[in-house]
Amino acid sequence: MVGRRKISFFNETKLQIWNKLSSWQNKLFSSGGREVLIKAVAQAVPAYAMSVFKLPASICEDIQKAIARF
Repeated sequence: MVGRRKISFFNETKLQIWNKLSSWQNKLFSSGGREVLIKAVAQAVPAYAMSVFKLPASICEDIQKAIARF
């Protein structure tokens, strides 16, 4: 249940994205390849959660920071 602990509930989504990005970190991709990966996978992971619940702003900022660092 989401309730009052939204940030801890959505941390799993943030960790899924972080794990995906960190597994690709050591591989050599062109800038276009990185863009395709981000659009296809990293932005698709929170799509369901965002369609059902309103994500806290801090979680959205953390996801954006992780994508920008990739």
